[in-house]
Amino acid sequence: MSKREKKTDALLILQYRAGNTEVLSRLVKRHHKRFCEKAYWITKDKEMAKDVAQESWIIIINKLHTLEHPDSFRSWALRIIYTKAIDAVKHRNKESKRVASAGTVAPDTQSSTDESNLIQQALLKAIQKLPKEKQDIIRLFYRDEYSITEISAFLKIPVGTVKSRLFKAREKLKSIIKKNKS
Repeated sequence: MSKREKKTDALLILQYRAGNTEVLSRLVKRHHKRFCEKAYWITKDKEMAKDVAQESWIIIINKLHTLEHPDSFRSWALRIIYTKAIDAVKHRNKESKRVASAGTVAPDTQSSTDESNLIQQALLKAIQKLPKEKQDIIRLFYRDEYSITEISAFLKIPVGTVKSRLFKAREKLKSIIKKNKS
């Protein structure tokens, strides 16, 4: 996200806080598609992703006054989306297990959920085998969706170091996953 986009978000948020509720529609137009995409990336279900985005917007709007740094709106909001999407997936999985125990779950739905869970578990195990500094870089970049520049500022290290650590972390993950497949 560019500095210009951050400034635009910050300006819209400040206008909203000053009482101009009409700017909310501009903020929603700017980010709704991205929020749906993020939710879909986690849920792998188009309708669920739309629901997650809608529910997240309610939380975002209600908590917008608590945002300390309006220029960090996108990363703040994406964390809310991420949390809501994870909760939705957990709820869906609980529901699937409940239905499965009753013996009425569709076989292909269960197998795709199981496969997705296995992949996630394998990736999480591989990440946990990384040194802490590589885990932190992976978490900040992929899970929390911080930019390289934001990670640099957060960790107080040069941008080049962030890029290098991210590259090395990816390479190490690849080797761990390949080794586990063998």
